[in-house]
Amino acid sequence: MQAAAKHMTPVSLVLGGKNPCYVDKSCDLSVAAHRIAWARFINAGQNSLAPEYVLCHLDIRDSLIHELEMSIHEFYGKNPQDSQHYGRMASLDQYRRVKNFLSCGQVVLGGQTVERERYIAPTVLIDVKESDPIMKQEILGPVLPILTVESLEEAIQFINKRDRPLAVYVYSNSPQVISEVMHNTSSGSFCSNDSMVQSLYTRLPCGGIGNSGVGQYGGKFSFDAFSHSRACLLRNTAIECVTYLRYPPYAEKQLRLMQWATSISRTSNWCRIL
Repeated sequence: MQAAAKHMTPVSLVLGGKNPCYVDKSCDLSVAAHRIAWARFINAGQNSLAPEYVLCHLDIRDSLIHELEMSIHEFYGKNPQDSQHYGRMASLDQYRRVKNFLSCGQVVLGGQTVERERYIAPTVLIDVKESDPIMKQEILGPVLPILTVESLEEAIQFINKRDRPLAVYVYSNSPQVISEVMHNTSSGSFCSNDSMVQSLYTRLPCGGIGNSGVGQYGGKFSFDAFSHSRACLLRNTAIECVTYLRYPPYAEKQLRLMQWATSISRTSNWCRIL
C-alpha cells in the first residue's frame, strides 16, 4: 500500500486471519469432519482460508474428534508421514513456528514432528486458552484447536471479540442457526456446511475486511478491482429557464420551483447516464 500510494494506484490485499468454524449439534458430524479436515490439513494447513479453530458444544466435542480422526486416517492412512498425499512445511522457520503451537492446550490427535523433513502430523488440540499464542497468530499449519461454548450466542460473541476474519464457517442443518451466524458476524466471506470452497466460485468475490484485508479479487472482481469506473453524464444547454433556479440569490419561491422541476426531470430525457 505504501508503494502504491506514491502513484495513487489501487491495491487488493489478502492478509488472512483467525477463521472461526462453528459446529452445531444439528449437523452431520461425519460430513463436517471430512470437510473441516480436508480444509485444515490439505497442503499441510498452509492455507489462509482454512478454519483456524473450531467452536462446538462440549457434548459433541469427543464425537467430533473421533470423526476427525477417522477422516485423517481415510485421507492419509494411519501414518500421514508415509502418505504421498500429505505435505510438508514450506520452510524450517515455518516448521518451528507451527511446532511451538503444539505446546498450547492438550494434543488429542497427532502431534508427531520430524524436523529434517519439516513434517508436522495432522494435529487436534483441546483445552486451548484464549490467551495462548495459537489463538493470537494465524496458524498456517496442520494444527486445529477445538474450543467449547455453551450456546450459539456465546460462539457469536467469541467470534466478534476478535478481529474480523477472512472467512467464517458454520456447520448446521438448521437454516436459523446459519442465518444467525451469517447476519451477526463480519468477515471477508462466509460459508455454511463446507470450508474454503467459496474461493472456487468465480462469481463470488474473494477478499478480507479490516485486519484480514482490503479489496476483492476473483473472476470479474479482479478486473473491476484495477479498473476505473468513469462517471459520464451527457447534458445539453436546453431548459436553462429551469436550471437557472440553482443559481443564487436564493428564495423560497426558487426552492418550490426546483422541487417541481426535479419531479419532472425523473420522467424526462434531459440527460443521459452512460
